[in-house]
Amino acid sequence: MPDLFTVSGYKIYFWANENNEPIHVHISKGKPSPNGTKIWLTKKGGCILATNACQIPKKELNTLMTIISAQFFLICAEWKKFFVTDEIKFYC
Repeated sequence: MPDLFTVSGYKIYFWANENNEPIHVHISKGKPSPNGTKIWLTKKGGCILATNACQIPKKELNTLMTIISAQFFLICAEWKKFFVTDEIKFYC
């Protein structure tokens, strides 16, 4: 699973074998985990919280989601490269 980037100790990454789901990223403090907080990306370049399994405080989570939205095109490009696909399914 590739680490996309790190912000204030939070890793933003993909989890392998999830390309049958709509595009999303996971967030964990420190080491990536299969139970990380999950964020869906939307067609319009935004993002939606799927689950906050890591219990990231709201203020930090809002900041992370803003950064994820700002990196929309990078995340989409990395998703296509990692999952070897030209098509991306979005949550909404």
